[in-house]
Amino acid sequence: MKKWSFALLSLMLIAVLAACGNNKDADSGADNSAGAPRTVELKVGASPTPHAEILESIKPELEAQGIRLQVVTFNDYVQPNQQLADKKLDANFFQHQPYLDTENKERGFNLVSVTPVHVEPFGGYSKKIKSLDELADGAKVAIPNDPSNGGRALLLLAKEGVITLKDNTNITSTIQDITANPKNLDIIELDAAMMPRQLDEADLVFINANYALEANLNPANDALLIEDLQGNPYANILVSREDNKDADAIQKLAAALHSEEVKTFIKERYKGAVEPATE
Repeated sequence: MKKWSFALLSLMLIAVLAACGNNKDADSGADNSAGAPRTVELKVGASPTPHAEILESIKPELEAQGIRLQVVTFNDYVQPNQQLADKKLDANFFQHQPYLDTENKERGFNLVSVTPVHVEPFGGYSKKIKSLDELADGAKVAIPNDPSNGGRALLLLAKEGVITLKDNTNITSTIQDITANPKNLDIIELDAAMMPRQLDEADLVFINANYALEANLNPANDALLIEDLQGNPYANILVSREDNKDADAIQKLAAALHSEEVKTFIKERYKGAVEPATE
């Protein structure tokens, strides 16, 4: 009995020593993948067009740097910031600074801009009229219902002399800031994502460029009135949280979005509907 016990103890000791040896090899990286760079997963929320398309174009470059980019698409402007704040995303790419400022203030987020990437000119479109001169008395005009983009629409109308605002430079102007409306326009506010669907209903519809592109509209060719690209304060930005904005993977993503390859991709693919931002 003692011999069997001794033999059993010997086998257990050998097994323990072998396990320790294996753990030592694993801890030291002594396997077939020794020296291989660790891959970092980076999850970024984006609007389908053009943001997700731009991100998809840089996947190979980031993969070569050890970053596996996962692009999560959203068709609204609410969830990307909420999920970033909840740490379900590492970054997002769909908005401009005035919109981010409003979101942080109204929803208590602590999200920060990492870098501007491109500019999407905002414009007014119509299937019913070919110029603003044809805008009839009482015409229906649809604008986005968020403060920053609704303000953009009103500023464009004011610039063309269609309405007058208290302050023609206030990018957060609202309907309540209209001081003169000679054509008695019926201005309705709806979610930005719904704007393309209003083209069959309203006389003039203001659409963010990403939604315009999805509806096969090119701002440079199809808009009746459009923002200037020069000095445009609405550059679309890469956004992260305060706690990860300086992370290596986020900074490499920002650098890739500023590459000459991306600038060429934007110019060739969108033909003036989207332009690279100037820093």
